[in-house]
Amino acid sequence: MLFFQYMNLHAIIESAEIRYKQILEEFFISVYDEKTLPSHGIHHHRRVWNYSKELITSLEEQKKFTDPRLPENLIIASYLHDIGMSVDPGIKHGHHSKDLCKQFLRNNNLSESRYEVLLTAIENHDNKEYQNTTGEFDLMTILSVADDLDAFGFTGIYRYSEIYLTRGINREELGHLIIKNVTQRFDNFVKTFGSIEPIFLKYKERYIILKEFFEKYNLEAPSYHSDTQIPTGYCGIIEMLIKMIANKKGLNEIYAEAENNSDDMVIKTFFKELKSEINATKAQSH
Repeated sequence: MLFFQYMNLHAIIESAEIRYKQILEEFFISVYDEKTLPSHGIHHHRRVWNYSKELITSLEEQKKFTDPRLPENLIIASYLHDIGMSVDPGIKHGHHSKDLCKQFLRNNNLSESRYEVLLTAIENHDNKEYQNTTGEFDLMTILSVADDLDAFGFTGIYRYSEIYLTRGINREELGHLIIKNVTQRFDNFVKTFGSIEPIFLKYKERYIILKEFFEKYNLEAPSYHSDTQIPTGYCGIIEMLIKMIANKKGLNEIYAEAENNSDDMVIKTFFKELKSEINATKAQSH
């Protein structure tokens, strides 16, 4: 605690970034193939780190931040929690992320025994039953919530769709399963950060964007025939994302297709908002 008294949180975060950010990004890029699952690539991990900083800064403002060692563990966890998707995009990716984190520690002469809490958090971060939550603002809690915040908004619609479709979830179940999962995430967010009004209101709005999208998708899905019509509406957006995955296209190609080849305002508006949201968060990462 004496260390924390002489260094403010901003300085501790800056010190962690100076020490780790570049080597974490270099390691991630050397391992992860962005074409395989771009929604969980380096930009996702940069955003999670930014969300993590936002959360712990809000805790300091509420006099609830007390662990000066947290930013060091948190930046590593933020950058490596989903790196295991490069091995397996399924529910066991946390285990592979843990193993790759161990490799990162070895590569940089960092003692594995010193980072046991970090490794546990990475392995279990995707437990959306929240059975391991302690009620404290510890590494696991902050990492899990920061990861959840990137599942909201237009970015969340894209990311959820890509990972669920990659895992073989069919179109009829897609919207229902996403709403169930994101509601668990939002409920946990409310439980942990709901008392901090600026944070709560900001991410409640993004949660509503995603939830309402898939509610409308669910209404369209029973009568939507993807094999006989040009993509339209909310189901048409998912149709375009399916083709993006199958053809390993990038988002920029889909943006151009939506802008130039679609007369559907739901599709045009969605991809315009997605592009704007992702570009805004990219700018915040630098």
